[in-house]
Amino acid sequence: MITAVLASKIYSENQLAIVEEHLKTLFEGLKVKVEKIEIAAENRIRTIFSGEDEKAALRLIEKEIGLSPTRIEDFKKFSTVKGYINNLDKSRDEVSVDIGVAYPKTLNAIIPLQRLQAQLAGGRKIALQKIAELYSLSDNMPIIVKITNLSEKNIEAELAETQLATYKRWVKSVFDRILILGASIQEVRKAIKHARCQNDLITVEPLGLFEHAVVCKLGTDAVGLIPKLGKHLQGAKLEAFKPKTLIEFFKTSILSNENPSM
Repeated sequence: MITAVLASKIYSENQLAIVEEHLKTLFEGLKVKVEKIEIAAENRIRTIFSGEDEKAALRLIEKEIGLSPTRIEDFKKFSTVKGYINNLDKSRDEVSVDIGVAYPKTLNAIIPLQRLQAQLAGGRKIALQKIAELYSLSDNMPIIVKITNLSEKNIEAELAETQLATYKRWVKSVFDRILILGASIQEVRKAIKHARCQNDLITVEPLGLFEHAVVCKLGTDAVGLIPKLGKHLQGAKLEAFKPKTLIEFFKTSILSNENPSM
């Protein structure tokens, strides 16, 4: 029998059934039984499963969803991990990221504003709230971070290369995206159908089990679609990622390897 904490958050108890169905589909063909699914610390998902192929099932979870380390000793300097932004509105000089540490106590990773300015603003001294607005950063947004400093009392991090590559791809595409936090892929697709906006969209990119980026067609304004989709996604948070706004604000490729002058 194996107990695993998924690198994914849950937004309501009703979503546990969705996770169970997802795992059963993932384990199809394996001799594995899902024994239990429950909400762990910080709304993470804990699952217990058993069977002849339980180790293969664990590898599948790690590959398709990700596993969440829960103890500080599970982390090493320069390792990368998927986390969730939290308490963004409570600080002006850092971003707190829940990376799953719950033992011996809950400990978040901290990204200093100066590091965010270097990675997302080309070194320009831009306020955290403005960076959050430009990149649609908000609580429960999943991001991949790299640990840069580690102790029992403090964890410092920066955005991982894979996260920066995602932003670079999003900006380069010039397509608006609607970021949906707190809904399953089935709920998102149903909302798109009910809102009758299929012709305005290209695809849905998964960011997590309950987080997605809906890619708009060229010329479609994400902000205008949010009210239409939002009324069919009660309880979910919708944000607009607008590449043109970023490009116009910085007037340069701020995500390139070369930082513009201050």
